[in-house]
Amino acid sequence: MGLQNRSGCVCLALFILASASTFGQNPQLPAVSSPAQRAEGQGTASAPVPSSGTINGTVVDQTGALVAGARVTLTREDLSQRQEVFSGPDGQFSFANVSPGPFRLAVVSTGFAPYMSSGTLHPGEIATIPQITLTVAENVTEVVVGIPREEIAAAQMKVEEQQRVLAAIPNFYVTYDPKAVPLSPKQKFTLAWKTVIDPFTVAVVAGTAGVQQAQDHFKEYGQGAAGYGKRFGAVYTDTVTGTFIGSAIFPSLLKQDPRYFYKGTGSVPSRTAYAIAMAFICKGDNGRWQVNYSGILGSLAAGGISNLYYPKNDREGLELTFENAGIGIGTTAVTNILQEFLIRKLTPKAREHNLPKPPEPSVQ
Repeated sequence: MGLQNRSGCVCLALFILASASTFGQNPQLPAVSSPAQRAEGQGTASAPVPSSGTINGTVVDQTGALVAGARVTLTREDLSQRQEVFSGPDGQFSFANVSPGPFRLAVVSTGFAPYMSSGTLHPGEIATIPQITLTVAENVTEVVVGIPREEIAAAQMKVEEQQRVLAAIPNFYVTYDPKAVPLSPKQKFTLAWKTVIDPFTVAVVAGTAGVQQAQDHFKEYGQGAAGYGKRFGAVYTDTVTGTFIGSAIFPSLLKQDPRYFYKGTGSVPSRTAYAIAMAFICKGDNGRWQVNYSGILGSLAAGGISNLYYPKNDREGLELTFENAGIGIGTTAVTNILQEFLIRKLTPKAREHNLPKPPEPSVQ
């Protein structure tokens, strides 16, 4: 088929100077008080407020995998200060300009139970708190309450954009989180755009055009640089239209998720059947499984549009357009099977931390 307001203050101490006047032998002139006398007469000064500090930390799950997109809230016990951040792709978060004193931390993330801790920050301290380990939640609804869905989806999408097979081939349209938050229309278009401009995508298009030229496909394009340019343009246009129509435009209009949801559990036959079924069905933005109208209509529409720029003798008729759409669905099914059993193993950045796991005793 695809987060911090900073606040802090430093108060300056105000010193109130007062001294008692004494008179010398000359009644017309006041005697000048000594430094010691001025010190004795000086009022009590308010103590300066200590400088602010920094709090850093890392969020992981029970397997030690880094958790991205976790919402971390820092609150002063006297409620005078409240900050929120989200953990990055490396699971790390940081609060700057934190006033010294007692504080509380609350961490929530999709699929995990809430985490609470407390501590005390000393003046000017750069504190690194112990690693935060999240446990699997039995009731996911309670965990995600109050978290902006689009911000969570953005953090999850960042993780997906790092997924590359053999550290090179984009694998953006796969999520390893079965409860991944639906993408917004803007995010669907962003993911499609990043896919079509990826250097590997351009390299594949260039190679395909080269093979076509070597085999003299689409003879009307001719040979030489001009012929290669036409072939490259046609193949790249196929890629752009197919990606945007099937993974952005239709999914946005029909409110469907263009990503493949990795199963990863169960018997080999059940996972195989699931992978094949995902070529015909998809998850809607409402979380329910639906017929994959986006992918099917996208294949048909892209095939029809290609008739506008391919040579007349090589344009697809209606029958061939449907035939190619069927081939595309079959190819998707095969790719899904590879996703289940092979591709994840070849994707260094594949994230498994949200796979369903049996609840373990709480360590909080």
